[in-house]
Amino acid sequence: MTTTGNGDDCVAFNIEDGIAWVRFNRPDKRNSMSPKLNRRMDAVLDALEFHDDVGLLVLSGEGSAWSAGMDLKEYFRETEAGGLGAVRQAQREAYGWWRRLRWFQKPTIACVNGWCFGGGYGPLYACDLAIAAEEAMFGLSEINWGILPGGGATKVVSDLIPMRDAMYHALTGEPVDGRKAAEWRLVNEAVPRDRLEARVREIAAVLLAKNPIALKATKDAIRRVREMTYDNAEDYLVRAQEAANFHDAQGRHEGLRQFIDEKSYKPGLAAYDRARSI
Repeated sequence: MTTTGNGDDCVAFNIEDGIAWVRFNRPDKRNSMSPKLNRRMDAVLDALEFHDDVGLLVLSGEGSAWSAGMDLKEYFRETEAGGLGAVRQAQREAYGWWRRLRWFQKPTIACVNGWCFGGGYGPLYACDLAIAAEEAMFGLSEINWGILPGGGATKVVSDLIPMRDAMYHALTGEPVDGRKAAEWRLVNEAVPRDRLEARVREIAAVLLAKNPIALKATKDAIRRVREMTYDNAEDYLVRAQEAANFHDAQGRHEGLRQFIDEKSYKPGLAAYDRARSI
């Protein structure tokens, strides 16, 4: 099944082989995020999150950019002209879909094909995995036009990359390429641009073979336990495992059966055959 956005839509998407390919679609603006785009992204996530044909979401950008961040004219200047209420609404719309993406029901991959600047770090962090083109450029340019990296960007770099690198990145405003972003762990890895989609498909195939309930529980657990003490995390994970087992007792039973009784797979090397438990 294939579903597409309108040709003039600021967010385009199609569904193929269990993957929802979602693309920022303002190539003439380097896919900068306007209030309209933020509202549209929320609607797209609504349409895809519980879609039966979607097992995984990939977020990318049309043209030469992933996202150049927030649209300085539409998101900042025009919104600020509307007063504090308009500013707060624009913030809720932007941060709202980033938050939804962080806790999305299906695994998510940022496929960073080009420029990723400023506000683009919000959805970058929201995706579970991130694969970048070596030629992609990452930057926090806020310091160059007189503000701090807000909207979560400072949190993103302080969470993902070492403190000295985070300081240099934010204070100088100098961009880095995909190779450096991978070295800093801002993304999982960087590959040549002509290999980017193929690499994302390889990872997607691995994830699509896993139990979807276990995937959701695991991605949530990774985000939750980072801010917990060990004891609190231990307790949370016990309860999360119990809840996952309750919601998918058959899947867990089938995985154990194939391993213990049939000896047809090795959990340390591959996933059990989900097709046989459906």
